[in-house]
Parts: sequence; C-alpha cells; structure tokens
Amino acid sequence: MLGSFNLDKTYQYLLIALAFLLPLTVFGGNLIIGVIVLLWLFSGNYRSKSNQIISSKLMVASILFFVLHVIGMFWTEDLEWGFHIIHKMWYFLLLYPILYTIVKRENIELYISAFLLAISITEVLSYLIWFEIIEPFKYARAHNPTPFMSHISYNPILAFAIYLVLHKILIIKDLGKFKFFLYSIFALSMSINMFITGGRAGQVMYFVMLGILSFQFYNSDKIKALFLSLILIPVVFFSAYQTSDIFSKRVDAAYNTITNYSENITSGVGKRLSFAANSWEIIRQNPFVGVGTGDFPVEYEKINMVNSPSLPNTTNPHNMYILVLVQLGLLGLASLISIFYYQIKFSFYASNRFIRDVGFTLPVLFLVIMLSDSYLLGHYTTLMFIFFSSFLHKDFEKS
Repeated sequence: MLGSFNLDKTYQYLLIALAFLLPLTVFGGNLIIGVIVLLWLFSGNYRSKSNQIISSKLMVASILFFVLHVIGMFWTEDLEWGFHIIHKMWYFLLLYPILYTIVKRENIELYISAFLLAISITEVLSYLIWFEIIEPFKYARAHNPTPFMSHISYNPILAFAIYLVLHKILIIKDLGKFKFFLYSIFALSMSINMFITGGRAGQVMYFVMLGILSFQFYNSDKIKALFLSLILIPVVFFSAYQTSDIFSKRVDAAYNTITNYSENITSGVGKRLSFAANSWEIIRQNPFVGVGTGDFPVEYEKINMVNSPSLPNTTNPHNMYILVLVQLGLLGLASLISIFYYQIKFSFYASNRFIRDVGFTLPVLFLVIMLSDSYLLGHYTTLMFIFFSSFLHKDFEKS
C-alpha cells in the first residue's frame, strides 16, 4: 500500500491531470477518474474519509440526490432506462464525495491553471477551424468550430473559463504587467470565440456572468454595479449581434419562435417549448414522487401522441428541473435544489475572496443554464461542476 504522503502526492498529480483533460477528452477524463476512485476505495483510512463526508451537509445532499434516483426505480416501468439514468448520476454518489476528501487548498491555483491551459488549446483549434487553416474534426464544423465537444457543452464551459480569467484580472489583481496583458488577450479572444460558436445556453451564461462580475467588482456599491451591468451587457450583446452571423441568426431564430410559436414549432426552441408543455402534464398527474427514475421516455410518448403527434418523442425535456420533476416529483426537485442551496450558503461565509465569489458564481450559472438543458447529465458539464465544486465548497479548516 502506498504511504499517505506518496498517496496524497499521487492524488494531486491526478487532479491536475483531470483538470487538464476535463474539456479535451471523455476517455482521458474517465481514465483519470477511474484511477482516483480505485486508489480511494482501496487505500484504507475509511473512518477519516467517511467522517469528512458525513460532516458536510453538501456531501449528504449530493448522496441523497443519487439515492432518490435508486429509490425511484421501485415505481418505474422501464428499468433499462432507469439504470441508464442512475449511471449518469453516479458522480453525485462517489466522485463528488471522493474529490471533496482529496483536494488541497494549496493546489487550487494549479487545478485552475491546468483547466485554463486546456481551454486555450481548444480555443486555438477552434480558431484554426474557423479560419479554415485546418479541417474540422469530431464535433466541429467550419461555421460552428467546437472540436472536442458539442456547442451545447462547449459554450457553458468557455463562459466559466472567461469568468475565471476576468475575476483574476479585475478582482484578485495579483498579476504582473506581462501576465495582465496575456490574461487580457486570453479573456478577449475567449469572448470572441463565445460568439463564433453556437451554444445559446453558454451565451446566456456569459451575459449572466458579466452581470455577476459587475456586482463582485463593485462589491460595496450596488448602484455602480447595476449601472455597469446595464451598460456592459447591452454593449456586448449588440456588438456580437452585429459582427457574428451565427449569433445573430440564432438570436433571430429564438425570437421568431417565441413570438410565432405555432409557425416554428419544429425549430430547436419550438421543440423545447413543446417538451416543457407536455412534461408539465405528466408532472401535474404525478406531483410528489414522479413517474420513476426510468419512465420519462414512456410517459412522454403517451402525452406526445395526444398533444403533438407530429413532433418527435424525446428522452430528455432539455430542462434539468422538468426532468427531475417528472422522474422524482417535488421530492426530487427539493433534493436537487438543496445541493445548490448549500453551495451558495457556504460561499456567503467564505473568508477567502476567490472562494466566496467563484463559489457563488458556479452554482448560480448552473441554476440558469439548467433551464435550457439537463446539464447535470452530460459528461463535460457535470464533470466541470463536480470538479470545481469539490474545492470551492469545502471547509478546509474544518476538514
């Protein structure tokens, strides 16, 4: 068995590697996760580990969220899909608590630097594809250059990376002149990249992030913060609208769908609105405990055949709250919200400015984008949420 010192050092190398691989590869990320989990499970010291986990209300809330999905299997018909959903949720049972017990405060900057280095690689490749210097590969297209993942996942991750860099520049202010220049160019290039790719949820997340950052910048002057956000957000929005074809087209499409829903019911936004309307009928019939972990596809198909037979069925309403409500009812939704409640509550009491600001921003941004998709089911966004939460919401002094 490895000694505790060597084991801790091994964990830190693995965490840095995980931060780097997080936005680049599913296989690489899962490989590192597998090694971390196996080391943790077979390295002993179980009483200390369990005490850390049990003493955290956030960890208990995370585990309970997973356990409710297991309990929901008892009244589900489609066991196969139920096990599929449980497989997606295992991060909340094992990975989140495991990472929580092994992260080190002194290495937080290394985790973030590795993550930002990976983002810089994806951004460079995105521009190379956009300028047609290299051929598109994997998920990328010339008009939507997101190489390693779809724009649905890429833009939210990019928005959070931009926030980390801007927070470093504007609020932490511990950069020399050269680093300040590099970080500023990085933030600008990522912001441009945000609008040459097509992820609308990430773009909404970006604008919300600018609003939050304005209030964090003017921490003690809410009037100035409000004034800054009311100027900054429209200026960036209309600049992007005038200069980016993909952004302006997707904004126009969303606006046309909302204002002329009946004529655009088959568009991306139109389908989402139909998914939500049909799902609410299922929720009304099963408000408290839902239809079970695996029965969303079955129950949705029944409602869809009656209300909108011309539209396709779906296994996902593209809204995390609606999905949980259908599967597990109000009980499940309360469990999901409790995770974010404890995260935000912890951020209010954090003494460190970085932990306080970023620990508040991460859950709030996810609370927003989960209105447009089930972002705690996808690999990339769920892993980012779990990884950063493991050290942003850990009471290191207590541990």
